[in-house]
Amino acid sequence: MWRASSAVVAIIVGAAACGGAITIQPPEQPPSAEAIKELWIDPGSEPRDLFWGIGGQKYAPDADASYKFKARDDTGFSSKYDVTGPDHVEWSAKLGPEAQTEVVMSRVLWGLGYHQQPIYYLPSWTLERDGGKRTESEARFRPKLKDYERLDEAWWWQQNPFVGTKELNGLLVVLLMFNSTDLKNENNSIYKLNEPIEGAKQWLVVRDLGAALGETGRMYPRRNCLECFEGHGFITAIDGEHVAFDYQGLHQELISMIRPADVRWAAERMARLSDAQWRAAFRAGNYAAPDAERYIRKLEEKIADGLALRARPVDHATR
Repeated sequence: MWRASSAVVAIIVGAAACGGAITIQPPEQPPSAEAIKELWIDPGSEPRDLFWGIGGQKYAPDADASYKFKARDDTGFSSKYDVTGPDHVEWSAKLGPEAQTEVVMSRVLWGLGYHQQPIYYLPSWTLERDGGKRTESEARFRPKLKDYERLDEAWWWQQNPFVGTKELNGLLVVLLMFNSTDLKNENNSIYKLNEPIEGAKQWLVVRDLGAALGETGRMYPRRNCLECFEGHGFITAIDGEHVAFDYQGLHQELISMIRPADVRWAAERMARLSDAQWRAAFRAGNYAAPDAERYIRKLEEKIADGLALRARPVDHATR
């Protein structure tokens, strides 16, 4: 099992927070097919349910319940509550425009075979605090489950056992398709599982997915902005094995890892999602049907651009 040390994580996260480029370091040997399952697994021919996601209806929050206040965190772009619901289940509730996008992104990534923990969207919910109750607006609800133990360490894009693989680069391509503008290493999590789930007892997960479906940029780009998303491009140039993207976010060094074959690989898997799955993912995020159709139409354009690239073999030894 691979695990980052806390000391190294602190150094890497500090550099990432300053916006500096981090050296890309491929592993000495490419990962085995068994090891790849920590990052990605073939979802199979049976379409995954992108409305309920990996947790199904079993773990969904009760929209009619009251959730008792434990703590509030206002340090990030979106405020978050830690609350306790029925049966003493603890939840993280993220407020604001990122609530919708995070659910949609999580559903799609899981539909493609990338590991995701259960999360859900509530358009409104009841917060119980200081002896009173009040209605809160939309939130992304993530249960804190014993089956999904999140470790203190993060994993980072530039230095991990999967650098150079189509599975890791394909994940970056998918995030670029969604204008995911917050490709910070501290947004990545390692999960330790009691029993193997989806082929592995340890998962490498992109966890904080809310900064998407809008514009990209370095300073507070708009999230969850349909017009912004429609106005953004995808691939801007191809120069041999180098692909340029319409991406203005931090960590431009990540773009250098992506090859045309990676783009096509990701596009092929995106194209396997059915119309019903796409619509289910956006319904899970409570998007109005007309808005969802516009998002999907733009994504289909990007998928078509990716499929149009001529795939070339990837030589791990030279990456």
